Amino acid sequence: MTSTDANQRVLSGMRPTGRMHIANYHGALKNWVRLQHEYECFFFVADFHALTTHYQDPQDIEQATFDMVVDWLAAGLSPSACTMFVQSKVPEHAELHLLLSMITPVSWLERVPSYKDQQAKLNDRDLATYGFLGYPVLMSTDILMYRAGNVPVGVDQTAHVEITREIARRFNHIFGREPQFEENAEEAVKKMGRRASRLYRSARRDYLERGDEEALERARALLAEQQNLSIGDRERLFGYLEGSGRIILPEPQVLLTDTPNVPGLDGEKMSKSYDNVIRMREAPDVVEKQVLTMRTDPARVRRDDPGDPGDCPVFALHEVYSDDEVKTWAADGCRNASIGCVDCKRPLIDAINTEQAPFIERAEQFENNPDQVRAILLDGSEEARDHARQTLDEVKAAVGISYR
Repeated sequence: MTSTDANQRVLSGMRPTGRMHIANYHGALKNWVRLQHEYECFFFVADFHALTTHYQDPQDIEQATFDMVVDWLAAGLSPSACTMFVQSKVPEHAELHLLLSMITPVSWLERVPSYKDQQAKLNDRDLATYGFLGYPVLMSTDILMYRAGNVPVGVDQTAHVEITREIARRFNHIFGREPQFEENAEEAVKKMGRRASRLYRSARRDYLERGDEEALERARALLAEQQNLSIGDRERLFGYLEGSGRIILPEPQVLLTDTPNVPGLDGEKMSKSYDNVIRMREAPDVVEKQVLTMRTDPARVRRDDPGDPGDCPVFALHEVYSDDEVKTWAADGCRNASIGCVDCKRPLIDAINTEQAPFIERAEQFENNPDQVRAILLDGSEEARDHARQTLDEVKAAVGISYR
């Protein structure tokens, strides 16, 4: 796989936490369903990651995996359009994680923002473990194993992708310096033909001497067009272009996704740990009951008290579910007290139940046939292993432990 091919591949995963809620859907899963038709997508159950914080109660992981994947399928993920797999079913993850941990400075791990945040939030757990400290390396392994060029994340998660880029850059710097690299790269340039060679050299010079990013992009596009280069030569020239060695592990890019604010029933962030969620595939009468009990603007004590939509979690849900006409009706009605809070909630109940209806219908076949879900994950895990073996073989050869 070349660096150019990596740009068409997406990877993302979720820890197995069981049934998903509507914030999970709008924050990530809805985007996955769209991406599977635009990229080559790998979506995985991050069960190794679950053990970094919940190693003391692993007994729920398998059932939580099943429940979560049923939600994936119900939302519209299709095994014919993407690869769904379980992290621990691809043991190459553990081996690559070990190899990358050998070159990753401890200081890089300690500065990851979520390291101290998680320790503070999960202060009831013993997180003074090597596994918890090293989970960013495992996360980097997940991405680099499949040479995914794009990782869909929200703005607050970009640090995880950045450390992956740093680890890939360090690995390529240490192990991409094959003997006679520059000589081999120059020989590869000649294979491009006179005109393409001249353009490549000119763009490379402009980038290395002046930092011309446009020249870098022109050269990359030129390499992508070459039909007479081997994969090895192509990767050499990508590295030579940037003044580095051969690119073994391509650096991923952030694929920023919009993460809407989906408040919980109490107005706080929707989270299972806060017990304030509306789950996917919830029965219509349960959704109605939950939304009707949802907190509203505290200024509206009586029906005729005017309110402020900006202080109302219910209106934040309107921002996710309602069209402009309904949002205007709800905002104006709140401010001038022409509608009550129950009136404001009714369109949301209908919108959520309308969204949930196809999820409930699609999920039925999988809940009635759990072996079908297991087969999807086993097939996906085997496909993922095929890709993982190729990467691991190249990494081990670069490190010098292939023993062929």
